[in-house]
Parts: sequence; structure tokens; C-alpha cells
Amino acid sequence: RGLTKRARSEGEHARVSVRNARKEANDFIKSAKSDGLSEDLAKDGESEVQKLTDQFIKKIDEVLSAKEADIMTV
Repeated sequence: RGLTKRARSEGEHARVSVRNARKEANDFIKSAKSDGLSEDLAKDGESEVQKLTDQFIKKIDEVLSAKEADIMTV
């Protein structure tokens, strides 16, 4: 039981790290807009950042599920 709780905690920590990276990237895009980046490029960048965020969150969830299944079979 303790290992499952620990795995979930690590998974949540990883998701928070990905979200923080998304925020940093979006903040960078916003600052680039104020420096002359076009609105279209900014929107494309934000879309790409969100797509990558979704991919990494999905991967974290997959790894966590596999790890929880592995823990439960031991």
C-alpha cells in the first residue's frame, strides 16, 4: 500500500513539473509577443506547448498505471 501511495505521489510531482514547464513556455511566448512576435505564431506556439503537455501527461499516467499494476502483483 505504501509503495502505491509513493508511486502516485511521484506521478503527481511529475505532472506538476510538466505543468510548470508549460507555464514557463507560455510566459516566454507572451514576452516574445510584446517583442514583436506575430499573433499567429504565438497561437501556434501555445498550441504546440499544449500538445506536448498533453503527450507528457498521458505518458506519465501510462507509466504510473503500469507501475501500480506491477506493485499490486508483487
